[in-house]
Amino acid sequence: MSINHEQVTVAPLVLLSVLDHYNRTNTPEGKRCVGVILGDSSTSTIRVTNSFALPFEEDEKNPEVWFLDHNYIESMNEMCKKINAKEKLVGWYHSGPKLRSADLKINEVFRKYTQHNPLLLIVDVTQQSVGLPTTAYKSVEQVKDDGTSTEKTFIHLPSNIEAEEAEEIGVEHLLRDVRDQAAGGLSIKLTNQLKSLKGLQRKLKDIVDYLDKVGKDELPINHTILGKLQDVFNLLPNLGTPDEDEMGTEKTTEMINASSTLQKALTIKTNDELMVIYISNLVRAIIAFDDLIENKIQNSKLQGNQARSEEKTPSDEKDEAKGEEDASASA
Repeated sequence: MSINHEQVTVAPLVLLSVLDHYNRTNTPEGKRCVGVILGDSSTSTIRVTNSFALPFEEDEKNPEVWFLDHNYIESMNEMCKKINAKEKLVGWYHSGPKLRSADLKINEVFRKYTQHNPLLLIVDVTQQSVGLPTTAYKSVEQVKDDGTSTEKTFIHLPSNIEAEEAEEIGVEHLLRDVRDQAAGGLSIKLTNQLKSLKGLQRKLKDIVDYLDKVGKDELPINHTILGKLQDVFNLLPNLGTPDEDEMGTEKTTEMINASSTLQKALTIKTNDELMVIYISNLVRAIIAFDDLIENKIQNSKLQGNQARSEEKTPSDEKDEAKGEEDASASA
């Protein structure tokens, strides 16, 4: 039974292994290294937890000519089963950084080693931009635009980096040596936010470039991609009521309702936060008044005791001293 996989989680160990494979084999620029990824694909989330390298060669002039050692895959897979039977072959990886023309044929080779549709994980080992270095794909049968036949194509699966507790400790030790210890926490946080904004800017630029090419008929219209972009634009909030002069008769009640709903939500959120501040100040004032009243009471008691001690006459002091002498004599 086929499982509808929705996302992919990659362990940091896999990234380190792929980078080590790429550097250890001195892969020249323009070529790529290929390997096998292991994990669990029995649920909707594919977990990639381990990998091993493969001998791989391809012709630079003809990308359709390539070599993959099947015996090596079978031998290594059997040895990995003896070490950890829970980790099964779920697909393969290469150092990319993009898809190649022969990837679909190579993917069909790995189909006989996997229980489900094999996963292709591209790891950008020379990443220059901001973002995750991993991109995951799965092959599917898709009907052509003319509707005459079907063809194999890759679909993208969202991926993220997820580590277990032991791996998180190891990664923290590595980052401790990489990061600048002189930099403060605020500096690191601002640097991470700046990188995130740069990554967002790069994604938006890619969207603009794609739409420009579609508008100039350089790329065919893909209704799936355009639908996803429309969903993204629909999620953007309308921060103000549209101007009547600009919209004219095209202004609809839906846009006004959406704008008023957002403004109402922002107002409620602001009022809730201000209410907490107001209550905190009110409690602080009550505590200050209570302390002031306690100080007044203590000061009045001290003043009363001091006044009584000053009102005593010399005869009273003699009587007190005589009473003390009589008490000592009787003793």
